[in-house]
Parts: sequence; structure tokens; C-alpha cells
Amino acid sequence: MSETATNIARKHRRDVSQNGPVVLPQWALGIIRTTCHRLSHLLWPITYQGVEHIPPSGGLIIAANHQTYIDPFWISFPVKRPTRYLAWNEAFHWPVVGKFIGLLGAWPLQLEKSDPTPIRRSLQWLRGGGVVVIFPEGERGLPDGSMSKFKNGAVRMALEANVPILPVTIRGAHRVWPRAYRFPRFTNIEIIYHPIFRVAQRQGEDARVCARRESERLADIIRSSL
Repeated sequence: MSETATNIARKHRRDVSQNGPVVLPQWALGIIRTTCHRLSHLLWPITYQGVEHIPPSGGLIIAANHQTYIDPFWISFPVKRPTRYLAWNEAFHWPVVGKFIGLLGAWPLQLEKSDPTPIRRSLQWLRGGGVVVIFPEGERGLPDGSMSKFKNGAVRMALEANVPILPVTIRGAHRVWPRAYRFPRFTNIEIIYHPIFRVAQRQGEDARVCARRESERLADIIRSSL
């Protein structure tokens, strides 16, 4: 791990010890990442495209469509940097899983209410050069693999932190864990990393108007590879 990544992780551990949940040290996360990556390749043949678009440094938002609970792990495997996740707050109440995702670096996000805490943590992390993964749909997409309407949070965070967005398309994962199934199935999956997306706010444009327009543009990019 680079010195920059180490410094980011150390700083974040100091911050969360005072203001948030405990996260595993980066060396432990690296071991878990490698183990899960190998296991995933055994269970699901995963094809990665466009990994050259992943920036090696600097604050970055990764925005992807959402098809299954395993998505955050799959899209993070090629990202060799300290990464945090915005996850549905209800998932933190699930037995075992809730504690585990917190240790891996997920922050609870309330979909129905306005809670500034995870957003504040995310902005602090991004400004320090870290990576944040977010699913703008806010929940898993439709059963046929198509996308739900994007919320504006990813673009608004990119505007406020002045960082780019890496659009990611997950294709085929809707067949892995359909909503009607209790356990996952095994099928081919494609993860596609698109060129960096930079939010373009027009001169004099209101931030909310910009966020709506650019969120639609972001959704079109991700949808183009479904």
C-alpha cells in the first residue's frame, strides 16, 4: 500500500475513533479483499473491463447501478486503495452482516430521512484523497436488471468535495440474487468501469438543478452498458 493510502487510513482511524464506527486496519482489509476476490472468482466467473480508468490517487466517488448485495465487494476488488461505502442503514441491524459491513468501512445511510453524519464523513474522506462507493438508485434495481431512477446524492457530493466520479456498470448480477430467492445463484457477471465523469456546473446554475441534470447524464452512461 502506498504512503498516501497509509496516511489516509491512519487519519481516518483517528477520526472514526472519536466520531464514528471502528473500521478494520488497512492490512486486514487487504487480506479480506484478496480472499473474497479469489472466492468470488471460484463461484462467479467475473469479467472486468475498463480497469485502466480507475485513478491511482485522489478523492474519488465510485457510482454504480445496484443489482445484488454483493455488488460493493465486486466493484472494489480492482480498486487498490482505502475505500468506504454508503450502505442502507437497515443492513446494519442484520445479524452478523451488520457488524461485518461496518468493520469493512461502510457507513449507514438513511434513505427515508436526512442524516448529515454519513455525508459529512464521506466528504471528509474524499477531501483527504479517499474513495467512496455509492449506489445512486438507493436500493437494488428492477428484477430484469434495469435501473431505478438515480437520486442526486453522488453528484451533489462530487460538487461539494470537488472530486470526479467513476461510473460503473454491473451486468448480469440480477440473476445472482433475485429478490424472490433466499440464497445466491451462480452465473457470469461483467463489471465495466467507464471513463472518469466530471460534474459540469454551468455558470450561474443552481446546485440542485445541476445535480438533477448531471445525475441523469451519469445514469445514461451506466445504463449504456446494460
